[in-house]
Amino acid sequence: MTKPFIHLEGVSKTYRSRRQEFLAVSDATIDVYEGELVSLVGPSGCGKTTLLKILAGLHDHDEGIVDIGGGDNPFEPGRDVGMVFQQSLLLKWRKIIDNVLLPAEILGLPMGESRERARDLLQMVGLEGFEESYPYELSGGMQQRAAIARSLVHDPKLILMDEPFGALDALTREKMNLELLRIWSESKKTIIFVTHSIQEAVLLGSRCAVLTAGPARMADQFEIEMDYPRTLDMKTHEKFGVYTRRIYKLLGME
Repeated sequence: MTKPFIHLEGVSKTYRSRRQEFLAVSDATIDVYEGELVSLVGPSGCGKTTLLKILAGLHDHDEGIVDIGGGDNPFEPGRDVGMVFQQSLLLKWRKIIDNVLLPAEILGLPMGESRERARDLLQMVGLEGFEESYPYELSGGMQQRAAIARSLVHDPKLILMDEPFGALDALTREKMNLELLRIWSESKKTIIFVTHSIQEAVLLGSRCAVLTAGPARMADQFEIEMDYPRTLDMKTHEKFGVYTRRIYKLLGME
């Protein structure tokens, strides 16, 4: 087996202030291989976002091993990570294509090539024809598609998604799940997808990691052995139920 693209072993993070200490992540251990879509599931406040920040190089970890890039390939978080948040965070005074181009501008990439790539990405996420629109002219789901395109424009090695569909209504969220699977299949990027939805974690992930609450710890990580492409009717399959029950059990929600 090839060397994992991401190797976490015994990773922990504690936030400290003058008055108290708060254990955010404990004993996080997982291997992620290049091109995988890994779902990271757990209740609110269990440390999922903290773990993403460690992977993005925004936070240091206190203990354990964090190895990204497989060791042989230099990994630069500022250049090699794309982020998608719960809110699209599009700049309201910039057109959609200019929002997508923002990482390329910050990194000083050639703008001619970047603009062509941005147009290709907008086409890939289903926003062809909306390049000159402003964010307020798009629905919430369309704005999140633009945010996904923005995360890809500088061709990062790793995409980190922090509950990107959490603010959407249920029907739009299901459509965006299918859209993300299509985009992932076409882009072939390594994606870490944070969610508190157990069904979403099982539907999307090639692998799933489960974080528990109070105190935070990584309870388990396992492969989700269901074929791609995945469809919404898979939620009715017996194997889907086996995985969701496994996660419920790990979270003490039997």
